[in-house]
Amino acid sequence: MTHPISYRRASIEDVFTICELGQILNASHHLARPDIYADATAEFGRDKPHWLSSLEGEDRAAFLAEIGSKPVGFITIQVVRPISPLLQPMVVGRIGSVAVSEEIRGRGVGSCLIQLAEEWARKQGATDIRLTVWEFNEQAVDLYQEVGYEIRAFEMGKRIQTLVDVPDARAGER
Repeated sequence: MTHPISYRRASIEDVFTICELGQILNASHHLARPDIYADATAEFGRDKPHWLSSLEGEDRAAFLAEIGSKPVGFITIQVVRPISPLLQPMVVGRIGSVAVSEEIRGRGVGSCLIQLAEEWARKQGATDIRLTVWEFNEQAVDLYQEVGYEIRAFEMGKRIQTLVDVPDARAGER
């Protein structure tokens, strides 16, 4: 018998479950950008401080997807109130991370998690939802566009040498 997929709000007691599921993100991000992301590890407890910050506080939430008692995905979201005279005053929901187990992808889990996060943010007064996604993560980009997200901006980056890496230009003058 196949168990239905259930969804619930995560609690602090779920931190190690989220750490373990977070290895899905660690692995794919490290594979594409090992210069930025640490490798996934069997010692996923290393990531506890990172994920605890997604579970603690009234301005943030995480949701879990489960099949029976097996966790298969999660999402994190936070509400923020950007304050600037240049911006319209609004409450913004900011999705932090979304992960779904490989074997369950394509069954609507990611879409349902996003919908839960949006509903939670709406109840907190959010009128806009935002997220950041790497260009290499084509599956995620496709999912976000399927559920109505639009590309609004590009983040650009460039690696630069540190002062330790730069040869002293004056050394040749001595």
